[in-house]
Amino acid sequence: MPGVFGYGVAPDRAVETVLAVLESDVRFLDTANGYSDGESERRIGLGLAAYRERHGSLPEDFVVATKVDPRDGDYSGDRVRRSVDESRERLGLDHLPLVHLHDPENFDFAELTAPGGAVDALLALRESGEIGAVGLAGGPVPEMRRYLDLGVFDVLLVHNRWTLVDRSAGSLVAAAAERGTGVLNAAVYGGGILAQQTPSADRPSATRYGYREAPPETLAAVDGLRELCSRHGTTLATAALQFSVRDPRVASTIVGISRPERVAQTLAALDAPLPQDFWDEVEELLPGSQAWLDGA
Repeated sequence: MPGVFGYGVAPDRAVETVLAVLESDVRFLDTANGYSDGESERRIGLGLAAYRERHGSLPEDFVVATKVDPRDGDYSGDRVRRSVDESRERLGLDHLPLVHLHDPENFDFAELTAPGGAVDALLALRESGEIGAVGLAGGPVPEMRRYLDLGVFDVLLVHNRWTLVDRSAGSLVAAAAERGTGVLNAAVYGGGILAQQTPSADRPSATRYGYREAPPETLAAVDGLRELCSRHGTTLATAALQFSVRDPRVASTIVGISRPERVAQTLAALDAPLPQDFWDEVEELLPGSQAWLDGA
């Protein structure tokens, strides 16, 4: 999605990246029907097919998760069923083990939760065995809480809101964990700002967090975290990743990877030793809730 992240990825490199994921210890891959108008699923489907050619079948414990998306303003039950069919075809999978309701906050709650609506359609697909688990993936915490309180979702995916500098999703993650709902934590780099260790002349310091301009408090916290990481001989990206992975409530941490070599580098970052006093200082640098995406 060059419009969001500022760079593109060649199709061949994308397929090689998917193969690197499949051949690593990673056992979870996240995508969505609407990512780049289906291009994400198409490329992942090519990677899955290439792996089958090499090995005969996919690893039995590997989970490909996708999301249903509206099209042209249509987020009806019929659209949800079409979205699932499109994802199956692109991914080359007869059965989708995990399908999220994606970004429902952009639509009317009553409409999506009405009989025969989007939520109903997903639950019916789960009941019939056409898909596995049903997830909820979105942003703004108050709206996500309304959907979570329906008590019908197996999995909750939050993004940009449980990170080194933003704890907006704290109550939401706690509620999900209390009811036994699986928690996926995505965008732990905040769209890239928490992955940039050393700004330079040709790559100045990022100023956007969660796909929007970050407030001064967040930028100051990021600068402080960079300095803290340097003192401890680690990187900001490593700290951002470990912050999520070390939380026992988080089942999987979702990060974007666009090069094959980044798979091994990301896994290596999990083993970097970071003492408790490091994490104590991280908490001291947390900006106030008024700077969080859904804080004040």
